[in-house]
Amino acid sequence: MGKKKYKKEILNALKTFGKAEHKILESMTQLMFLKEMKKSGVKFKKGDTVSFKDDIFDYSEDKNIRNLAKTRKKILKTMIKIVEKNDFKDKELEFLA
Repeated sequence: MGKKKYKKEILNALKTFGKAEHKILESMTQLMFLKEMKKSGVKFKKGDTVSFKDDIFDYSEDKNIRNLAKTRKKILKTMIKIVEKNDFKDKELEFLA
């Protein structure tokens, strides 16, 4: 496998990790809204926005959410290691922004 093909495969792996990380974040948020927020009586209307710190999932009562949060963090750490150990140009990593 040539150097360019190798680099392309590494970038494809990063894209896959990025998509998985985003999907896990969506799932954790949805789970939290379906269970804990509902239980607390928190209600949202269409168009409402909410912001929260990323570590909110670490303190969830739901072990599924906590386990998803751990997995997501492992994915992010792996992505960082891959980026640090390879000589990518900023342009090649724009998809991570």
